[in-house]
Amino acid sequence: MDSQKIDVGIIGECLIELSSNGTLAESSTLNKYFGGDTITTAVAISRLGGKTSYITKVGNDGFREFIISSLENENIDTSLITTNDEQNGMYIVSNTQSKKEVLYYKRKTAATKLSIDDISEDCIKRMKLIYSTGTVQALSAGARELVRESFRVAKNNDVITAYDPNYTSCFMSSADINELMDEIVEYCDIIFMSLKKDSASLYKLDSVDNIMKYFWDKGIKIVVIKSHLDNGYYTGYNGNISFTEFYNTTKAVDVTASGDVFNGGFLYALTNGYSPSESMKFAAVVSGLQTQNYGAIQSIPYLKNVLENISA
Repeated sequence: MDSQKIDVGIIGECLIELSSNGTLAESSTLNKYFGGDTITTAVAISRLGGKTSYITKVGNDGFREFIISSLENENIDTSLITTNDEQNGMYIVSNTQSKKEVLYYKRKTAATKLSIDDISEDCIKRMKLIYSTGTVQALSAGARELVRESFRVAKNNDVITAYDPNYTSCFMSSADINELMDEIVEYCDIIFMSLKKDSASLYKLDSVDNIMKYFWDKGIKIVVIKSHLDNGYYTGYNGNISFTEFYNTTKAVDVTASGDVFNGGFLYALTNGYSPSESMKFAAVVSGLQTQNYGAIQSIPYLKNVLENISA
């Protein structure tokens, strides 16, 4: 990364995606793409016009060139990506009208070798904001240390920190993610929570007011809650809570990774002068537009489309 200020630095893992519109048992071909929670957020920010740098390790296998070129085609800075001899992680997904199947292959992947040597304090100082997730922390002890120390350095240098536990029982237990969150929460400025998946499962908190108070008391400035129960988003900041509904849900056909896309829209807006409440409303449109087409990353909208729908 050069000396130019970067909007958002994202620590994560880029996975190979193989997908089919039929069942895995019946499909004879799979379409190749890329994906993962943090890379989806990175692409969302970049398509909106934000300057994004991605921090990861990529395996020196047959997919290496595809991953790097794909990220560069999305205008994501890849200068902090290093290569090793491990394999790249992969998931296989199928979507049919009756069900969705997802298989993950994430053991001993390149990104499990992430460590504190993968980013310097000088790099962090040039960022407006740094973001990661519990999924990344859970990759390995080295990745966990990298996220924690990057957030600590950022906090000490007035760089905004943002975090989503992104709890999923596929990769971690609730006890594990609670431990990961406890060691990072003091360094967080922004936290994204799913009311059902994160708040209720991890903290047994099912009230928006209680969740807000819990994290405000921990020192987190901005708390964002995604609530399918209430069909919208809550954002808490400076003691005030605002709400906006999910955008145009009647047109939604595929909600895969819509939460990660929302995070990207929110972080883009916040680093471009929007207030937390305005960022929530902006991100709701970004996420809502993404759900109107198939494919987690393929359907992420560009800024022009978002602005047209906001002004309509």
